[in-house]
Amino acid sequence: MLSIVQQDHLSVKSELKLLNRVQQWFEQFCLQHLSKLDWSEGQLHRLNLALAEGFTNAVRHAHHTLPPETTIDIDVSLWMDRLEIRIWDYGKPFNPDAITEPEPGTLQVGGYGWFLLRRLVDQVVYERGADGRNCLLIVKYGLQRQQ
Repeated sequence: MLSIVQQDHLSVKSELKLLNRVQQWFEQFCLQHLSKLDWSEGQLHRLNLALAEGFTNAVRHAHHTLPPETTIDIDVSLWMDRLEIRIWDYGKPFNPDAITEPEPGTLQVGGYGWFLLRRLVDQVVYERGADGRNCLLIVKYGLQRQQ
């Protein structure tokens, strides 16, 4: 059974202007810990983009009717074979399976974020927690697992 190598937590208000802080926190975590496990720069860029998409979705959609002081919690867990990001929000739950994926060559309103997330990482799970919060789980496996 694999155990967690390293983990960290960040709690921020629901404000888009804090995205830069969120990404800097994540980049610092990656610089300190992922280089030891031979993660590529491309993998880190995809993870950072996925984190940005998840955070902005929480602010824009889940928390759009809530006060900006409402927190969004972010957990990052590094395992020997993967990195997991959990983004927790207090919005109303929704069904991501109900979002239709954009057809190539067509335009639609919304749905591109989930399309992008699924292409950037290996696993995306969205579920309602027992504590009444929503959790977006983003998983990316290391190079060893992908070979």
